[in-house]
Parts: sequence; structure tokens; C-alpha cells
Amino acid sequence: MKTPEFLSSWLRSSRWRSREGPLTKELALVSGGPDLGLIPARLAPQATTSLICGFCSTGCALTAHLQNGQAVNLTPDPGYPVNLGMACPKGWEALAPLRAPDRATQPLLRNPRTHQLEPVTWDQALRIFTQRFKELMQQYGPESVACLSTGQICTEEMAFLGALFKFGMGGRHADSNTRQCMATSVTAYKQAFGFDAPPYTYADLEESDVLVFIGANPCIAHPILWHRVLRNPHQPKILVVDPRATETALCATEHLAIRPKSDLSLFYGVAHLLIRHGWIRPDFIQAHTHGFKAFAEFVQAFPPERVARDTGLSISQLHRFTHTIGQGRAVSFWWTMGVNQGHQATRTAQAIINLALMTGNIGRAGTGPNSITGQCNAMGSRLFANTTSLLGGRDFTNASDRATVANILGIPTERIPATPSLAYDQILDAIDAGMIKGLWIIATNPVHSWIDPTRMARLLSKLEFLVVQDMYTSTETAQWAHLLLPGAGWGEKEGTFINSERRIGVIRKVARAPGQALSDFHIFRLVAHYWGCADLFQQWASPEAVFQILKRLSAGQPCDITGIKDYNMLEACGGIQWPWPASETTNLDEPSTIAALRGPLRERRLFADGRFHTPDGRARFLFEAPCCAPDVPDSDFPFVLLTGRGSAAQWHTNTRTAKSTVLRQLYPHEPYVEVHPSDAGRLGLTPGMMVEIISRKATVRARCLVTPAVQPGHLFMPMHYAETNRLTHPAFDPYSRQPAYKHTAVRIRAMQDLVDAT
Repeated sequence: MKTPEFLSSWLRSSRWRSREGPLTKELALVSGGPDLGLIPARLAPQATTSLICGFCSTGCALTAHLQNGQAVNLTPDPGYPVNLGMACPKGWEALAPLRAPDRATQPLLRNPRTHQLEPVTWDQALRIFTQRFKELMQQYGPESVACLSTGQICTEEMAFLGALFKFGMGGRHADSNTRQCMATSVTAYKQAFGFDAPPYTYADLEESDVLVFIGANPCIAHPILWHRVLRNPHQPKILVVDPRATETALCATEHLAIRPKSDLSLFYGVAHLLIRHGWIRPDFIQAHTHGFKAFAEFVQAFPPERVARDTGLSISQLHRFTHTIGQGRAVSFWWTMGVNQGHQATRTAQAIINLALMTGNIGRAGTGPNSITGQCNAMGSRLFANTTSLLGGRDFTNASDRATVANILGIPTERIPATPSLAYDQILDAIDAGMIKGLWIIATNPVHSWIDPTRMARLLSKLEFLVVQDMYTSTETAQWAHLLLPGAGWGEKEGTFINSERRIGVIRKVARAPGQALSDFHIFRLVAHYWGCADLFQQWASPEAVFQILKRLSAGQPCDITGIKDYNMLEACGGIQWPWPASETTNLDEPSTIAALRGPLRERRLFADGRFHTPDGRARFLFEAPCCAPDVPDSDFPFVLLTGRGSAAQWHTNTRTAKSTVLRQLYPHEPYVEVHPSDAGRLGLTPGMMVEIISRKATVRARCLVTPAVQPGHLFMPMHYAETNRLTHPAFDPYSRQPAYKHTAVRIRAMQDLVDAT
């Protein structure tokens, strides 16, 4: 096979010949040279450079301190409008995952005789990748292969992957692991506002006089955002709705320790009281919303007496909570996974949106129904990953949208699927049914993180061909791969992330990827070449070239970014929140203009004009009767298991945070379960004791932590340990298809009980 021209030119260049370290002949023929280790020449004379952190969605800027062009340390950027010179433990240690000994440094192929993963060249790996997937598609059809991507890679890489898989390779089914964290908010915003549009800016945390946190624990999940709360000069009232006494709840003005998954009833009851007392904005409702009359009639069925029974709260608590919201000058509502990961998650998020709409708390400083994103680039995935929605937030089923995208990309319209992809859980069901035979997983670890990981492992074993593309060889998912492709990590490539407040920030390459590892972007370029569809992606030559394509794809959309000139403008402005259309920007070549823009670009919120993205410009009131959680406790499984973030030093499956010696000292190495003192005393459980937690799905062991942070009848386990999700009940929200991780019936017993029984 002929070497791709973009690789041939690189191989001929002096920069390639100057690369440190030996190269095999095969690697030299096929590798994406710029990402095999060289730091961009522009960084060589610099002492520092700035880049966006690759952990959570906060989007903090870090200053990389360089020595011989390599990052040796990180400090927070004091001038960046997100973190204002602050960093959480993960940010300080963000270089540690790059130096881990279990980095994937070369392609690995499973030997069918020994069943071991063995090194192969990139040429061999990509030929096998192409051959096996093409064979499956020829034998079983284009719907027989699927792709599961991530919220962890750059926006440009996500867009390239989605376009490559669907337009180039002809695949049909692709989803992202943002399905596990943000699908609910995406669906709720789309249905209520007409587009996936979180309306806020982080400055709202400092402008509110009432902040309501629902199923959110920013003290440890988003520490920098909590610092922004602490900067609030208005002495705000902080209301926390959470079954558990989290670190954030301990700092609250009032903590509403509701029954798990009773929040839908709570918010309907609050709406009932707001209407009863006249603490609503009829002028805003009439001018800017649709469906309020039906909603007002619906919530009449939720008087305080019923809501108190449903939630376990007192009637006086309900009245205080409603009064505080109703009398607030600027009320903001903030939620994360405690809302998103539920069996009625979309309607719960919309119940929060309803409260903001009926009180006029949207489009003004310090207001908004504000979902806090999980992963560093989940927002980029939502808009541009081309998985369940077409590029730029469009619709695969809309012929006009397909034609627009085809015209912008210069591809035949028939290459764009006219039907949406299966969702994550539906892809897994299709594997189980034998419909999907091949799977490509990029930068995610579902054998740990998915709601039913035991089933996930079983399903992966059924596949005829599984490709895992990751930084590490040691993840639970990588162990099942037939082919492992070594990817570069954050800090070893360039591109953009989009954070929770819609701010687009640039990441820079400040470290060499080890061995033969390549950026995901260059892996996708190589796949396009070997597949034979590289002609479709001639313009997709670099991450910044793709950014220019994304600008064209955003034109006229609510996420329009055509006014952003390039990466340099993003850096000069301290990141830019979408939308920023070309009409907002003039004289971009004038440095003084960029400086003048920096102020207005720092803090921008949506819907200040009361216009939404629905056909009539009005937001929708949406509602539905609450129903019981699918996995209800009984005499055999009398406890409710809650799951969530464990500490500020942990992230998702610990795949990266466990690489840092410093971070490992900040959290327990073993899984643990929180038990209320009354339950512990009744069952004979003592602090530090090994216990078994049993659900209808599995049995796991953990250390007992006796604490009043959980209510009697509840248990809590952090999601970071592989044992936790073995227990969780596989239920899904019907609209977002997001898993309901937060409510599982279990029982608990001391390990000594087992010894005695034996």
C-alpha cells in the first residue's frame, strides 16, 4: 500500500530525521510523525505555555513549565477567567498519568493460539483493522459494526472520528460515554429550549443570592466551582437537595435530605407552592413560554402533605425551601449526576427548568437552570461527535440538515445516514442479539464504568473483533481487546475542549507520547488512508484545520462559532463561550481589538432576550407523573445503595488518578461503603470491618465506614472502584437512555457472618 502523502512529506522532513530514539522501518512508513514525540518548534524557546486541564468539565487553564521543550511541572493560570489561579489536586498532578509505566507504547494484537496481546507494527495493525471490519460489514451489513467513543478527547478528534466512522467507513451505530453522564441534560435542554444549550456562565455562581444544588457535590466533584461560590459577595443562601450529607450539604444554609429519587415530586410540590403564593413571573411566562396553564393544573395534585410523604421532608421544610426560592432576587439551580442518572432523569431536569422559567430566573446574572457537565469535553462530544446527533447539533433524520452538512464537507449526501444511531445500551443489546459483531472503543473503560459491567465483559467476549484505542494497556476493557491501538494523552497533542459554561479552550502539546503511541487524530487519519476513504478527508489535515471546518459546520446554528478566528484568538481571549458568530467580530487582525474583546467574551449567558431555539421562540413546560424506582427495597434487599464521587483526588475509574503517587495518598485504596451508625449497631458492623454488599446482580466486598453522612436504610459507595457498578441495577431513563446508577436495592452483612455460617 502506498504511504499517505501527509506521512511521506513528514518522513522526508529534517524534523522527522531529528526525532530522538530508534524507529523500525515499518513504523517510519506509516506513523503520524508529528505526534511520535516531537514538541512543536514554537515551544522550544518558551519557558511556559498554557493549556486546558484534561480531567473534569470545569475547564481550568494550567501553565506548563518547560525544560528542553518538555513540561516538567504545572501551575494554575491566574489570568484565566475559569479558575482564576486555582487548581484542584487533579490539576496539580495532571502530568503524572502521562508518565505511567503501563502506557500503551505500540500496537498489540491478540495471538489466537496463546490468547496473549503481542506487539505488531502500525502497518500490520491498520491492515488487520481494515480487513476485519470490512469483512464483517460485507458479511453482515453496515449495521454489524459499532463505535463507542468518549468525552475525553479533543473536539477535532471527536468530529474526525464521527465523520470517519459514519461517512467514510459506512458505519451506522456510534455513541459516546457522555451517555453515562450528560445525555439527560442534553435531552432536557433540547426538549425545553429547542437546542442543547446550558445557559449560564461560572460568574453566576458569584452573582446569585440563592444557589440550589440538586444531586451535586461541587465541594469535591468540581472544587474550582465551589471556590467561585465562596467568592460570592452577596451572602447567598445555599440550598442542597441530596439524600446524603455531602461535603457541599455540610456547608449549606439548609440541607434537604430527601428520599432517593423523590426529587420529581419535590419540585412539582415547590411549583405548587410558588403558584399558590404568587411567587412567579406571569409577564415572563406569558411572553416567553408555552404550556404553563397545563403545568399549573398538573401540579395542583402535589400539595405539601403529599410531597412530605413522598420525600420524607417536613411540611415546614417545604415551605422554607419554596419561600427562599420565591423571594430570591437571582436564583440559580445547579445539578449533576444525582439528577442525570435516574429512571425519570429527563423529567426531573425539566422540573428544575420549569422552576427557573416560572420564576423568571433565566437569562439574567446569577440565574439559570444549570447542568454541570462531567467530562473535560463532554460538551464538545454533545455538539460535534457526530454520534447520535449530526455535526453541529443537527438531526440525522432531517434531509435539509444532511444536505447542509454534505455541502459543507464536500461529500455525497447519501454517505450521511438518514436514521439515528442506536444508543449505548441499545448497541450492547444488539451485540447480545448477535446483530453487532465488531466494536471500536476509544478512550473509555466501560467494563468498569457501565451500569452492568459483568454483562459488559460477557458481551465483549461475544464479539468477533474488538478494537480498543487507549493510553493504557491495563484497563479492564483493554484486557478484552483483539487489537489495541496506543493513543497519546492530554498534553501530548493539540486541539480544543468545550467546558460546562460553553467555553472553548485550547490544549497544547507539552510532552512526548511514549514509544509508538499516536494522537487519536493521527490514528484516525491513518485509518482513513488504509480504509481507502482518505480523499473525503483531504481538508482534515491537522486539528486546527478541522477547527476551521467545525466553524463552517456551526454557521447559523445556536452554537455558531464562525467569529472565532483561530486557536491564537481563543488563547488571547481566555477562551470563548459559544455562540460567537462572525457578525460579533470585526478587525480580527488588530491586537487592540482582541484585547478589547477579552472583557465582553469572558462572561456570557444565553436567553437574555427571552428568545429560545424552538420554532416559536418559546421555552416549553414539560412534566410527567412520578413513578417508583425500578429496583425497590424489600425484606431480602432492605437497603438503597447510592453511588457518586468519592474524593477530589479521584476521577471516574481511577485509570489516570491512580497513576499519581500524590493523589493515591488522598483516597482509600480499597473500596468502602458508608453505613449509618444505627444500621451498623443493629447489624453488628464496626468501622474498618470487611463487609459484603449483595444486590440482585452481584456480591462485592468493601470496608465498612460508619458515618451519619448517609441516612438509616441507605448505603453509599464511590463509583471509582470497579466493585461498585457490579451491584448497580440496569435501569434507564426512557428519553435520554441514561443509566440510573443512583438507586439499587441491596443488603449488607459482616464477613464474620460468612465464617460463622461455614
